[in-house]
Amino acid sequence: MEINKSVKDNELVIALEGRLDTNTASDLENEVQNIDGIKKLTFDFEKLEYISSAGLRILLSCQKKMSLQGVMIIKNVNDSIKEVFDITGFSDILTVE
Repeated sequence: MEINKSVKDNELVIALEGRLDTNTASDLENEVQNIDGIKKLTFDFEKLEYISSAGLRILLSCQKKMSLQGVMIIKNVNDSIKEVFDITGFSDILTVE
């Protein structure tokens, strides 16, 4: 999985490419360890092909933290990942555009 980050003011955009699964989840977890001071966290899933429960766990952790300090948005979600969000109930917790 490839992770591309960009920060502008208090906004962090993380674009993911490939598969967010058990093997790659720790990479993303390391990237979002220090999001203190971030008011808007945006995940761009345009090139993300797959997400596993390990990836969902990290998104949930980020959502909990961002609910205390700002907003988190996930954009460009493909149909298969959207289906995972719907089945797991994450569509109700996350802001997906």
